[in-house]
Amino acid sequence: MKLFGNRKLPLLGCEVVHSLPGRVRIRCPALQYFAEQKTEIQERLENGEEIMSARVSTITSNVLVCFNEQTATRESILEATESVIGSFSMIAYKAERKEKMQTTVNERRLQEEPISEMLTRVTVTTLSLLISFLSGSKPKSGIFLKRFVTMPALTSLSLAIPIFKSGLKSLRTSHRPNADTLSSAAIMASLLAGRDISALTIIWLADIAELLTAYTMERTRKAISDILSIGEQFVWRINDDGLEEKVALEYLRQGDRIMVHTGEKISVDGVVESGEAAVDQASMTGEFLPATKKNADKVFAGTVVKSGRLVIRAEKVGDQTAVARIIHMVEEATYRKADIQGTADRFSANFIPLNFVLAGIVLAVTKSVTRALNMLIIDYSCGVRLSTATALSAAIGNSARNGILIKGGNFIEMLDKADTLILDKTGTLTEGKAQVISIVSLDGRMTEQKIIELAAASEESSTHPMAVAIMDKAKRSGWRVPRHTDTKVHVARGVETKVGGKTIRVGNLKFMEENGIAAQSAHESMTRLVRRGENVVYVARDQVLVGILGIQDMLRENMKKALNRLRYSGIDDIILLTGDVEQHAEIVASRMAMDRYMAEVLPDDKAETVLRLQSKGVTVVMVGDGVNDAPALAYADVGIAMGGTRTDVAIEASDITITTDDPLMIPATIRLAKNAMNIVRQNFAISISVNTVGLLLSSLGVLPVFWGAVLHNATTVAVVLNSGRLLFFDLEKGK
Repeated sequence: MKLFGNRKLPLLGCEVVHSLPGRVRIRCPALQYFAEQKTEIQERLENGEEIMSARVSTITSNVLVCFNEQTATRESILEATESVIGSFSMIAYKAERKEKMQTTVNERRLQEEPISEMLTRVTVTTLSLLISFLSGSKPKSGIFLKRFVTMPALTSLSLAIPIFKSGLKSLRTSHRPNADTLSSAAIMASLLAGRDISALTIIWLADIAELLTAYTMERTRKAISDILSIGEQFVWRINDDGLEEKVALEYLRQGDRIMVHTGEKISVDGVVESGEAAVDQASMTGEFLPATKKNADKVFAGTVVKSGRLVIRAEKVGDQTAVARIIHMVEEATYRKADIQGTADRFSANFIPLNFVLAGIVLAVTKSVTRALNMLIIDYSCGVRLSTATALSAAIGNSARNGILIKGGNFIEMLDKADTLILDKTGTLTEGKAQVISIVSLDGRMTEQKIIELAAASEESSTHPMAVAIMDKAKRSGWRVPRHTDTKVHVARGVETKVGGKTIRVGNLKFMEENGIAAQSAHESMTRLVRRGENVVYVARDQVLVGILGIQDMLRENMKKALNRLRYSGIDDIILLTGDVEQHAEIVASRMAMDRYMAEVLPDDKAETVLRLQSKGVTVVMVGDGVNDAPALAYADVGIAMGGTRTDVAIEASDITITTDDPLMIPATIRLAKNAMNIVRQNFAISISVNTVGLLLSSLGVLPVFWGAVLHNATTVAVVLNSGRLLFFDLEKGK
């Protein structure tokens, strides 16, 4: 299943709406975004050989084209028009996405309150509660109207107006209660019973939940909006004369040729026509080493040329590129994840109507207002709501203190159900940083120090990850870099320099063979290093191979222990999913005793794997750190962005962010979630059983109103205290 395949922006589809001999009117919805480019579009159309004149209207999104019937057809004119307007696809893409996000934000603000107003409500409610508690406010009795003129009661009524409206609207339009209907019932029941502080508490908890939800959604939308403006703004397009010209990325179109130099980001998906370069495509594939790209190789937007230069023919531009599809997938997954109905709401939905039914039955049978009132005072809503709100808030607070950001209580619930874990390799299982692991001398007179010093002399000015690893080894060991001259870089092969009059070459096997350097003496050592998953670098002096280096992206410390703890926590299936090559993936999966692995997968494939697993009924947790992981993180039941090397896109796509590089935090987070959900279930049992006993005793006339209120509030206090234990949960010890 291809998630998006060659998806094109629907806005760019043009169609003929009217035609006469030599004249055709074409509608193209994307024109609404091209008011500033109107003149340029018209000029480009008229510069075409087949078109005699063109008139563009961005108001009606129409183009009127006059053409010579002897040389052109209606179909060819439509194709030419689509080609010209399609060259502005990036402008349409950004405008359409921003308009969609703004519309969604505006719709939310029409239905809900802006975040600033929510924050004001929470502040007012908090202050009112504090004043009420400090003043020793007690349950009100006596004259009925006096119960509604206390400060907490008046505050509750004023702040509950939006809740009342929403609850009544749900009953009127859908004929079923929603969360606000339940809140309204609980608030009014509390006020009627004279328990104004209980009413205020319900509003306070509801406002906090809405504020956190709105804040998280706003952050996600902002992150997506920011992503749309990230990347190269200009490219070097090669014109018909073979010269480079600097043009805005928005004007690039399919079939154009561009030049990308060292250090520049590739802005299109395309095919290399000429040149050779080392391309860092970790953001797309997860490979920690740059890949060699030459004639006929495919390249992706968002990757970076580390050395060399390429002439690329654009196959996909604007919204059609892989990186644009990744952003779109993250955005769609964010919209797809509708807010789940909380466990507390489900319980309240069943028990709130029961309270009213019981009150009516008791009043009809016993004719006792006191007994009926007890049916409303001892209600389930407050305790049940606090059962989840306090437990999940405590768990989120505890995790935040330990460097774990959980974006919502629903993800704690999903972690409790998780049975399948997918891990990215580079930057997640591994440190994402190359290190020299092995130094093999092939010359008895050459020490490890000397081999590293010669290699460092060649690589000192290079930014290649292999070179950085060699320089880091020399620096950490306190070894000096010898003086050198005439350094030459051979793209995708190696580097050579002069040290003491001798030529030092450092690079791959192909580089050695091209320079006539025999490597047979290193075959056995090379094979051993490769089997261990190390990348081999050859070091030669003049025409003699003097040593080889084994360089590897190291597995994170404690990773295997973390995976063992995950199995103990109920994770049955642990999968490695990486864009790296098969050989490296197999070695890592074997060392970590993982259940299975998938290698050489692109971002689309990672997301597809998540969806395929979910279709089998499993609950998937995805752990990653890069742009290439973002779609899978977004589509997983729980996405976890981990480590100091994680990208902003991964953070915003994920549901949980672990700010440290310690893999033990993954099983610790799951243990915290399971403990939190156990406490939620305990709270439900306490609240429901005690309140049920209270209702039974009240209906029999055994329990007075005062003690009914005491029982109800004691249950609430018990729930809060039980939830408070999560604040002291030790993530390291798991208890």
